[in-house]
Amino acid sequence: MTPERQRAVWAIYVWCRRTDELVDGPNASHITPMALDRWEQRLVDLFEGRPYDMYDAALSDTVSKYPVDIQPFKDMIDGMRLDLKKSRYKSFDELYLYCYYVAGTVGLMSVPVMGIAPDSKASTESVYNSALALGIANQLTNILRDVGEDARRGRIYLPQDELQRAGLTEEDIFRGQVTEKWRAFMRGQIKRARMFFAEAEKGVAELNGASRWPVLASLLLYQQILDSIEANDYNNFTKRAYVGKAKKLLSLPMAYARTLMRSS
Repeated sequence: MTPERQRAVWAIYVWCRRTDELVDGPNASHITPMALDRWEQRLVDLFEGRPYDMYDAALSDTVSKYPVDIQPFKDMIDGMRLDLKKSRYKSFDELYLYCYYVAGTVGLMSVPVMGIAPDSKASTESVYNSALALGIANQLTNILRDVGEDARRGRIYLPQDELQRAGLTEEDIFRGQVTEKWRAFMRGQIKRARMFFAEAEKGVAELNGASRWPVLASLLLYQQILDSIEANDYNNFTKRAYVGKAKKLLSLPMAYARTLMRSS
Protein backbone atom coordinates (compact mmCIF):
# COMPACT_ATOMS: atom_id res chain seq x y z
CA MET A 1 0.00 0.00 0.00
CA THR A 2 1.07 3.59 -0.38
CA PRO A 3 2.76 4.99 2.76
CA GLU A 4 -0.13 7.38 3.39
CA ARG A 5 -2.68 4.54 3.19
CA GLN A 6 -0.48 2.37 5.43
CA ARG A 7 -0.53 5.05 8.12
CA ALA A 8 -4.29 5.51 7.79
CA VAL A 9 -5.03 1.77 8.07
CA TRP A 10 -2.62 1.53 11.01
CA ALA A 11 -4.49 4.33 12.79
CA ILE A 12 -7.83 2.58 12.27
CA TYR A 13 -6.33 -0.74 13.41
CA VAL A 14 -4.90 0.78 16.59
CA TRP A 15 -8.23 2.35 17.52
CA CYS A 16 -10.05 -0.95 16.92
CA ARG A 17 -7.45 -2.87 18.91
CA ARG A 18 -7.67 -0.48 21.84
CA THR A 19 -11.47 -0.65 21.73
CA ASP A 20 -11.38 -4.46 21.76
CA GLU A 21 -8.88 -4.46 24.65
CA LEU A 22 -11.42 -2.60 26.78
CA VAL A 23 -13.55 -5.76 27.06
CA ASP A 24 -10.99 -8.48 26.27
CA GLY A 25 -7.78 -7.06 27.71
CA PRO A 26 -6.15 -7.42 31.14
CA ASN A 27 -8.39 -4.74 32.71
CA ALA A 28 -11.63 -6.04 31.16
CA SER A 29 -13.13 -7.02 34.53
CA HIS A 30 -13.07 -3.33 35.58
CA ILE A 31 -14.76 -1.97 32.44
CA THR A 32 -18.27 -0.61 32.92
CA PRO A 33 -20.87 0.75 30.46
CA MET A 34 -19.89 4.21 31.72
CA ALA A 35 -16.29 3.61 30.64
CA LEU A 36 -17.52 2.78 27.14
CA ASP A 37 -19.60 5.98 27.16
CA ARG A 38 -16.42 7.95 27.94
CA TRP A 39 -14.58 6.09 25.16
CA GLU A 40 -17.33 7.06 22.72
CA GLN A 41 -17.05 10.71 23.76
CA ARG A 42 -13.30 10.52 23.09
CA LEU A 43 -14.16 9.18 19.63
CA VAL A 44 -16.44 12.15 18.95
CA ASP A 45 -13.72 14.52 20.16
CA LEU A 46 -11.04 13.07 17.91
CA PHE A 47 -13.38 13.21 14.89
CA GLU A 48 -13.83 16.90 15.71
CA GLY A 49 -10.06 17.44 15.83
CA ARG A 50 -9.57 17.20 19.61
CA PRO A 51 -7.47 14.03 20.14
CA TYR A 52 -6.69 12.88 23.68
CA ASP A 53 -3.34 11.18 22.99
CA MET A 54 -0.99 10.37 20.12
CA TYR A 55 -2.98 7.30 19.04
CA ASP A 56 -6.16 9.36 18.88
CA ALA A 57 -4.19 11.97 16.95
CA ALA A 58 -3.23 9.38 14.31
CA LEU A 59 -6.90 8.56 13.71
CA SER A 60 -7.84 12.25 13.84
CA ASP A 61 -5.29 12.84 11.06
CA THR A 62 -6.79 9.97 9.05
CA VAL A 63 -10.36 11.27 9.24
CA SER A 64 -9.13 14.70 8.15
CA LYS A 65 -7.63 13.17 4.97
CA TYR A 66 -10.20 10.50 4.04
CA PRO A 67 -14.03 10.58 4.01
CA VAL A 68 -14.30 8.20 6.98
CA ASP A 69 -17.71 8.13 8.67
CA ILE A 70 -17.99 8.01 12.46
CA GLN A 71 -20.98 5.62 12.56
CA PRO A 72 -19.07 2.32 12.10
CA PHE A 73 -16.77 3.35 14.97
CA LYS A 74 -19.77 4.04 17.21
CA ASP A 75 -21.27 0.72 16.14
CA MET A 76 -18.10 -1.10 17.17
CA ILE A 77 -18.39 0.41 20.66
CA ASP A 78 -21.97 -0.92 20.72
CA GLY A 79 -20.45 -4.34 19.99
CA MET A 80 -18.27 -3.98 23.09
CA ARG A 81 -21.39 -3.08 25.07
CA LEU A 82 -22.91 -6.36 23.88
CA ASP A 83 -19.84 -8.24 25.13
CA LEU A 84 -20.37 -6.80 28.61
CA LYS A 85 -23.88 -8.19 28.94
CA LYS A 86 -24.31 -11.03 26.42
CA SER A 87 -22.48 -14.34 26.11
CA ARG A 88 -25.04 -16.41 24.15
CA TYR A 89 -26.71 -15.92 20.76
CA LYS A 90 -30.05 -17.59 20.04
CA SER A 91 -29.80 -17.61 16.25
CA PHE A 92 -27.51 -16.71 13.38
CA ASP A 93 -29.46 -13.47 12.90
CA GLU A 94 -28.42 -12.41 16.42
CA LEU A 95 -24.85 -13.56 15.83
CA TYR A 96 -24.69 -11.76 12.49
CA LEU A 97 -25.59 -8.47 14.19
CA TYR A 98 -22.82 -9.03 16.76
CA CYS A 99 -20.36 -9.83 13.95
CA TYR A 100 -21.37 -6.62 12.19
CA TYR A 101 -20.74 -4.56 15.32
CA VAL A 102 -17.30 -5.97 16.10
CA ALA A 103 -15.90 -6.73 12.64
CA GLY A 104 -18.18 -5.81 9.75
CA THR A 105 -17.67 -2.23 10.88
CA VAL A 106 -13.94 -2.54 10.14
CA GLY A 107 -14.72 -3.12 6.47
CA LEU A 108 -16.89 -0.01 6.38
CA MET A 109 -14.17 2.02 8.12
CA SER A 110 -11.56 0.85 5.62
CA VAL A 111 -13.21 1.40 2.22
CA PRO A 112 -12.69 5.20 2.22
CA VAL A 113 -8.97 4.59 2.81
CA MET A 114 -8.61 1.71 0.34
CA GLY A 115 -10.48 3.72 -2.28
CA ILE A 116 -12.73 2.58 -5.12
CA ALA A 117 -11.18 2.34 -8.60
CA PRO A 118 -12.07 5.38 -10.76
CA ASP A 119 -13.07 3.06 -13.63
CA SER A 120 -15.19 0.74 -11.43
CA LYS A 121 -18.66 0.12 -12.81
CA ALA A 122 -19.87 -1.38 -9.54
CA SER A 123 -22.15 0.61 -7.28
CA THR A 124 -20.61 2.10 -4.15
CA GLU A 125 -23.15 0.11 -2.13
CA SER A 126 -21.96 -3.20 -3.61
CA VAL A 127 -18.31 -2.39 -2.76
CA TYR A 128 -19.28 -1.57 0.83
CA ASN A 129 -21.35 -4.77 0.99
CA SER A 130 -18.26 -6.78 -0.02
CA ALA A 131 -16.19 -5.03 2.63
CA LEU A 132 -18.89 -5.79 5.18
CA ALA A 133 -18.89 -9.45 4.09
CA LEU A 134 -15.11 -9.65 4.65
CA GLY A 135 -15.51 -8.35 8.19
CA ILE A 136 -18.29 -10.87 8.87
CA ALA A 137 -16.22 -13.72 7.36
CA ASN A 138 -13.20 -12.80 9.50
CA GLN A 139 -15.26 -12.67 12.69
CA LEU A 140 -17.00 -15.98 11.96
CA THR A 141 -13.53 -17.45 11.43
CA ASN A 142 -12.37 -15.98 14.77
CA ILE A 143 -15.39 -17.53 16.49
CA LEU A 144 -14.76 -20.98 14.98
CA ARG A 145 -11.04 -20.80 15.78
CA ASP A 146 -11.61 -19.72 19.40
CA VAL A 147 -14.46 -22.02 20.52
CA GLY A 148 -12.39 -23.61 23.30
CA GLU A 149 -10.82 -20.34 24.46
CA ASP A 150 -14.21 -18.60 24.57
CA ALA A 151 -15.80 -21.55 26.41
CA ARG A 152 -13.15 -21.25 29.14
CA ARG A 153 -14.33 -17.65 29.58
CA GLY A 154 -17.94 -18.83 29.80
CA ARG A 155 -18.82 -17.51 26.32
CA ILE A 156 -20.40 -19.39 23.43
CA TYR A 157 -20.55 -17.45 20.16
CA LEU A 158 -22.39 -20.17 18.24
CA PRO A 159 -26.08 -20.05 17.24
CA GLN A 160 -27.97 -21.84 20.01
CA ASP A 161 -30.77 -23.03 17.71
CA GLU A 162 -28.28 -24.58 15.27
CA LEU A 163 -26.45 -26.34 18.11
CA GLN A 164 -29.76 -27.74 19.26
CA ARG A 165 -30.66 -28.98 15.78
CA ALA A 166 -27.25 -30.68 15.59
CA GLY A 167 -28.01 -32.49 18.86
CA LEU A 168 -25.39 -30.53 20.79
CA THR A 169 -25.66 -28.79 24.16
CA GLU A 170 -23.66 -26.18 26.05
CA GLU A 171 -22.27 -29.02 28.18
CA ASP A 172 -20.83 -30.59 25.01
CA ILE A 173 -19.00 -27.32 24.29
CA PHE A 174 -17.64 -27.06 27.82
CA ARG A 175 -16.65 -30.75 27.77
CA GLY A 176 -14.70 -30.10 24.57
CA GLN A 177 -14.89 -33.51 22.92
CA VAL A 178 -14.76 -33.86 19.14
CA THR A 179 -17.62 -36.13 18.11
CA GLU A 180 -19.29 -36.90 14.79
CA LYS A 181 -22.09 -34.50 15.74
CA TRP A 182 -19.51 -31.79 16.35
CA ARG A 183 -17.73 -32.45 13.05
CA ALA A 184 -21.01 -32.25 11.14
CA PHE A 185 -21.94 -29.02 12.92
CA MET A 186 -18.54 -27.49 12.21
CA ARG A 187 -18.70 -28.39 8.52
CA GLY A 188 -21.86 -26.31 8.21
CA GLN A 189 -20.36 -23.37 10.12
CA ILE A 190 -17.20 -23.40 7.99
CA LYS A 191 -19.26 -23.59 4.79
CA ARG A 192 -21.15 -20.45 5.80
CA ALA A 193 -17.94 -18.56 6.63
CA ARG A 194 -16.55 -19.47 3.21
CA MET A 195 -19.70 -18.12 1.56
CA PHE A 196 -19.01 -14.73 3.17
CA PHE A 197 -15.37 -14.85 2.00
CA ALA A 198 -16.60 -15.57 -1.56
CA GLU A 199 -18.98 -12.61 -1.36
CA ALA A 200 -16.15 -10.40 -0.09
CA GLU A 201 -13.82 -11.41 -2.91
CA LYS A 202 -16.25 -10.07 -5.50
CA GLY A 203 -15.49 -6.52 -4.37
CA VAL A 204 -11.68 -6.70 -4.47
CA ALA A 205 -11.44 -5.92 -8.20
CA GLU A 206 -13.46 -2.74 -7.64
CA LEU A 207 -10.93 -1.27 -5.20
CA ASN A 208 -8.20 1.19 -6.08
CA GLY A 209 -5.40 -0.70 -7.85
CA ALA A 210 -2.90 -0.12 -5.02
CA SER A 211 -5.26 -1.67 -2.46
CA ARG A 212 -6.30 -4.87 -4.25
CA TRP A 213 -3.27 -7.02 -3.46
CA PRO A 214 -3.13 -6.35 0.32
CA VAL A 215 -6.89 -6.82 0.70
CA LEU A 216 -6.99 -10.07 -1.29
CA ALA A 217 -3.87 -11.34 0.49
CA SER A 218 -5.45 -10.75 3.89
CA LEU A 219 -8.65 -12.46 2.71
CA LEU A 220 -6.79 -15.56 1.50
CA LEU A 221 -4.63 -15.73 4.63
CA TYR A 222 -7.56 -15.52 7.00
CA GLN A 223 -9.59 -18.00 4.97
CA GLN A 224 -6.80 -20.56 5.46
CA ILE A 225 -7.55 -20.63 9.18
CA LEU A 226 -10.70 -22.55 8.21
CA ASP A 227 -8.51 -25.07 6.36
CA SER A 228 -6.43 -25.40 9.50
CA ILE A 229 -9.52 -26.16 11.62
CA GLU A 230 -10.37 -28.95 9.18
CA ALA A 231 -6.77 -30.22 9.28
CA ASN A 232 -7.06 -30.39 13.09
CA ASP A 233 -10.09 -32.70 12.65
CA TYR A 234 -12.37 -29.91 13.90
CA ASN A 235 -10.68 -29.86 17.31
CA ASN A 236 -11.03 -26.18 18.10
CA PHE A 237 -11.37 -26.95 21.81
CA THR A 238 -7.71 -27.63 22.62
CA LYS A 239 -5.90 -26.99 19.32
CA ARG A 240 -5.48 -23.47 17.96
CA ALA A 241 -5.82 -23.24 14.19
CA TYR A 242 -3.24 -21.00 12.58
CA VAL A 243 -1.48 -20.40 9.26
CA GLY A 244 2.26 -21.02 9.33
CA LYS A 245 4.78 -18.50 8.04
CA ALA A 246 5.67 -20.57 4.95
CA LYS A 247 2.01 -20.78 3.90
CA LYS A 248 1.61 -17.07 4.48
CA LEU A 249 4.57 -16.28 2.24
CA LEU A 250 3.28 -18.62 -0.47
CA SER A 251 -0.11 -16.92 -0.35
CA LEU A 252 1.30 -13.51 -1.30
CA PRO A 253 2.31 -14.28 -4.92
CA MET A 254 -0.92 -16.27 -5.35
CA ALA A 255 -2.94 -13.26 -4.19
CA TYR A 256 -0.93 -11.00 -6.49
CA ALA A 257 -1.56 -13.26 -9.50
CA ARG A 258 -5.29 -13.41 -8.77
CA THR A 259 -5.36 -9.62 -8.44
CA LEU A 260 -3.80 -9.27 -11.90
CA MET A 261 -6.25 -11.78 -13.38
CA ARG A 262 -9.24 -9.95 -11.89
CA SER A 263 -7.90 -6.59 -13.07
CA SER A 264 -7.54 -7.84 -16.64
